[in-house]
Amino acid sequence: MEQEDSPTKPGLVTRLHTRGAQRYQKFLDDIVPLTAVRWIAASVIAILYCLRVFNLQGWYIVTYALGIYILNLLIAFLSPKIDPALEALDSNDEGPELPTKANTEFKPFIRRLPEFKFWYNITRAFLIAMFCTFFEIFNIPVFWPILVVYFIVLFVITMKRQLKHMIKYRYLPFTHGKRRYQGKEDSGPNVGQ
Repeated sequence: MEQEDSPTKPGLVTRLHTRGAQRYQKFLDDIVPLTAVRWIAASVIAILYCLRVFNLQGWYIVTYALGIYILNLLIAFLSPKIDPALEALDSNDEGPELPTKANTEFKPFIRRLPEFKFWYNITRAFLIAMFCTFFEIFNIPVFWPILVVYFIVLFVITMKRQLKHMIKYRYLPFTHGKRRYQGKEDSGPNVGQ
């Protein structure tokens, strides 16, 4: 028996899956710079989901799980990639860090969860939750006001902790570059004229 040295051609399903994955990745790559369009589309999907849940009067557990997931994404979006609290404990000088004094060099805020991944995960979560609303098995009867109150309490406590962390380590996740300071205007006579 002779063995062939040439690799075998992938099957039809594998080729279709690879081609579909490549097209999907190209689509994602093409919409990266379209921030406003992406967030408008995500908002439309979120509104459609809310209208569906409101009209069906159910799927509150799915909505609660969606809210908890989005809260976790928001915390990751607002948090620095390298936590200053852990950096102070380690005291390693590896990688970028946030400035802690006014005279330190500016270092940009690097998010733990970048904006594109934040958008992608939120959009995917709303689409999965919308998909779940088509199946009665996910419509678990609960007293929804308790879920709303619990979510609000959880949101307030979590955001309070995040804001305290931001104030303690002096970082703001919404900066747009290095500050530019204006010099004093020269009101004296020009020398050499």
